[in-house]
Amino acid sequence: MRIEDSKVRNSTISKNRWLVSRSSDSWLKQAICNPMDILLDHAHCERKAAGVALQLMFRYAAEQGLSEVLSPLVREELEHFEMVLEILKSRGGEMKLLPAPPYGELLAKNIRKPEPERMLDSFLVSGLIEARSHERMSLLAIHSNDFELRNLYSHLLKSEAKHFGIYWKLSEERFDKDQITIRLRELAKVESQILSKLHPYPRMHS
Repeated sequence: MRIEDSKVRNSTISKNRWLVSRSSDSWLKQAICNPMDILLDHAHCERKAAGVALQLMFRYAAEQGLSEVLSPLVREELEHFEMVLEILKSRGGEMKLLPAPPYGELLAKNIRKPEPERMLDSFLVSGLIEARSHERMSLLAIHSNDFELRNLYSHLLKSEAKHFGIYWKLSEERFDKDQITIRLRELAKVESQILSKLHPYPRMHS
């Protein structure tokens, strides 16, 4: 399997304000060798992303300008869910329960409880997850041996980049930039540590 040059991959990470580490070659090999598992997990990820954005809309219902931004995001995440599900079904798969890796749960534990810190951390954790999804879909778009899946991941990349940009903008509009940067660096280190040990089952965020 052709693996992207490490200098190129590290350069890509250095240009991303969200991530402090690149995905491992071990994850990439695991993902490419288990395309149906990754597709199913990806469908769950899109569904969960829509749910998180919707939850934020309800939690901060009185926050000016929030619902106007997050409502289109929810719709787009669900469109992506339907797109992935259609390909999954065309290959004989189906939507079913799938044990989730600890990634999302462990990240969520780092969201502080008091407001407004809770709002900031919620935006940043959501953005981190979107940024990691974008990085990993980029790798799959380059390295997958399956033409249809390469096209799928390539098609979704622009939207994924827009999604983590949305969470950055929501943060910038409500919080001091230095505060955002410091807190993002803290959470990004946690995110990197969570992924430092490969989950035994192939997942988008294993």
